[in-house]
Amino acid sequence: MYKTIFSFLLVSVFSFQLSAQQLKDDLTRLQSGEDVKVLYRHEASFGLFMHSAGGFGMAYRRGEHVTAKRKRMFEIELSNFKHPKEVKSVNSYYSNSKGFVYGKLNSILLVRPGIGLQNVLYQKSDKKSVEIRYSYFVGATLAFAKPVYLEIKKGTFSSMPTTERYNPEIHKQEDIFGKASFFKGINKTIIYPAAYAKLALSFEYADRYNALKAIETGVVLDVYPKALPMIAYNKKQQAYISLYLKIIWGKKWF
Repeated sequence: MYKTIFSFLLVSVFSFQLSAQQLKDDLTRLQSGEDVKVLYRHEASFGLFMHSAGGFGMAYRRGEHVTAKRKRMFEIELSNFKHPKEVKSVNSYYSNSKGFVYGKLNSILLVRPGIGLQNVLYQKSDKKSVEIRYSYFVGATLAFAKPVYLEIKKGTFSSMPTTERYNPEIHKQEDIFGKASFFKGINKTIIYPAAYAKLALSFEYADRYNALKAIETGVVLDVYPKALPMIAYNKKQQAYISLYLKIIWGKKWF
């Protein structure tokens, strides 16, 4: 009888040690992002992107699983925005003139806060595979329009340029010496509110389950209730479509 009890206790202790070691190993693998079959419910990521409206931007995004293959997403983006007809030039009348965009009324900076959903099209089968997702977002667009100031030459070629806000009615192209400092007129910035919609396709390729690395491409539509003043002598637009390519990296947790 004593042998039976001793054997039972010995097996119990041994089993407990094995279970504890297994739990320790699972926790170690979990913290290192190795292949543990768990669902990381939350994620956060940063992104850098280039877009067809002639500029670059950055983004921050938070996600939370609604189901195993669907996430609720919150994002905010910051980027510059250029009119398709912006062309940089120099005044050939002056040998030391600076570059400017003739007809440009405002420099535009966009801030886009929004919400959306992300769905998995093809789920990862292992760490070395790629997960394909599609997502869609809607939200607000805040366009910060800072008026353009130029250095204007008046009178003789030797005269000193004066800094003035660009006015297409009075400033001739041959009188423009170049663009003034970007910060000139920043206190006269006007905010134009709008709405945006986005459709995106992303490819997630991180080699750890608690990490996030992806390439995303998509299309964005911005719609303004009031036309955005960008270039003089051009038809005013209230809607703009742009394509983008984004690199994303981040982390996941419970």
